[in-house]
Amino acid sequence: MALYAYCWKRLPFFNMSPVEDLQPRTFISVLIPARNEEDNIIMCLNSILKGSYPQNLYEIIVIDDHSEDATIERVAGLNNAHIKLIELKNHIKLADNQPFKKRAIEAAISQAVGNLIVTTDADCIAPMDWLHLLASFYEKTGKRFIAAPVNFHAELSAFERFQSLDYVGMMGITGAGVEGRFTHMCNGANLAYDKKLFYEVDGFHGIDHVASGDDMLLMQKIARSHPETLGFLKNPAATILTKAKPTIGDFLSQRLRWASKSSSYTEFFTVFQLAMVFFFCCNILLSLCLSIFYDNTIFIIFLFSFIGKTISDYFFLRIMAGFFNRRDLMRPFLPPQYLHVLYIIVVGFLSNFKKRYNWKGRSVK
Repeated sequence: MALYAYCWKRLPFFNMSPVEDLQPRTFISVLIPARNEEDNIIMCLNSILKGSYPQNLYEIIVIDDHSEDATIERVAGLNNAHIKLIELKNHIKLADNQPFKKRAIEAAISQAVGNLIVTTDADCIAPMDWLHLLASFYEKTGKRFIAAPVNFHAELSAFERFQSLDYVGMMGITGAGVEGRFTHMCNGANLAYDKKLFYEVDGFHGIDHVASGDDMLLMQKIARSHPETLGFLKNPAATILTKAKPTIGDFLSQRLRWASKSSSYTEFFTVFQLAMVFFFCCNILLSLCLSIFYDNTIFIIFLFSFIGKTISDYFFLRIMAGFFNRRDLMRPFLPPQYLHVLYIIVVGFLSNFKKRYNWKGRSVK
């Protein structure tokens, strides 16, 4: 945790200069894969269209992934010249174990005009200067694969606030790992990469055996051959917002989907880090249970482990909550610690055995 805190603070804060703000040059293709998003897609599209980036320098490509609701009709109803609609059913056959999201992105990139590919999700809200910051970072730093922050908002319960606090920590780990070049993590809800770079590494070839992984597996693939091209855009004004999951079932389903690709990670330190956190949390729970039957030595092990985790988490999360101007998430702090230990154990355990999950009415692996 000290290493992450150090690398996060070392990561340069990025901001646009007045000249760059007035004279962007990069044409951007924003890709939005969507499945059954009739309730969210319009809000997402409007947030992008209302942004500060010149409309003559970007296009939005919505790729409908066999939606069973009115997603297509909602997008077509906007009748906006900057929005293209692609129906994935015209590009692939509906079959089991198909990496649908990767196929959707591939179909969109093949028709994209932009030099810079930007991906987000249909249930996300983009801030005003989002594309401006991505384009400026791309032009000024020369980074060709850009991870950027994602966060939750509009929480309605303590459980959703727990997810938000967990996620600000994940963003800190993401940025610190990129800066220190020891882990490569990102989120497809806020990702940008050079179109030529995508084709240079042969796209998703070799990582399309799992349904997810259009973000992290692609990043790790690029890191092996083009490590100097990776960057993290450290600016809260570039944060994509989405909503936390309202129920424990939805939350576990989401996290298991994210964890399902961990067996495909090729970076030793990333796998080691995940394993270390999992076994450390197992140690906390196991030592607490065993202390009931054995002497105080076992309880001291539990106490030392839990207090050590709590203190290190507190100082790191305080840094991240301050960066995102979400210090409110730190109150209260102790109850989420208990939940976090259980969450790590349950998701870590199930992800090694449950390889098939349901996502928007579809069973995928």
